[in-house]
Amino acid sequence: MEINIGIPAGERKDIAEGLARLLADSYTLYLKTHNFHWNVKGPMFQTLHLLFETQYTELALAVDLVAERIRALGFTAPGTYAAFARLTSIGESEDILSATDMIRELVAGQEAVVRTARSLFPLVEAAHDEVSADLVTQRMQVHEKNAWMLRSLLED
Repeated sequence: MEINIGIPAGERKDIAEGLARLLADSYTLYLKTHNFHWNVKGPMFQTLHLLFETQYTELALAVDLVAERIRALGFTAPGTYAAFARLTSIGESEDILSATDMIRELVAGQEAVVRTARSLFPLVEAAHDEVSADLVTQRMQVHEKNAWMLRSLLED
């Protein structure tokens, strides 16, 4: 059945492709944050273990919202590690990192998600896609706050 929500197919496709990048960044950051939750150690263990859990739990819910928006626009949401690896702007960490380096990597990841989300605004505004604009705004707000909280841990 044809989708007729007031956004032409080409614009819906461009937005869905941008949202797929946001989904890939969000899922990659989720995985990285969960990994660090499992493997953090040191004097800040309890604080970081709980903070990382809070952040990966929020990301787990967020990826569903982004994927469902892609589906509502009429496109298939990526859902494999291979697709996420191809689409994400966030690198993986295979080394065992100190707690401080974990925080630095998560700040960079949170900021990367913000940049990806922000890059969607010209598309969603041109298409008058207020629903996607709202989703992107909410994601930016969460990730900017998370980056600030993590950066605060690095200050004296």
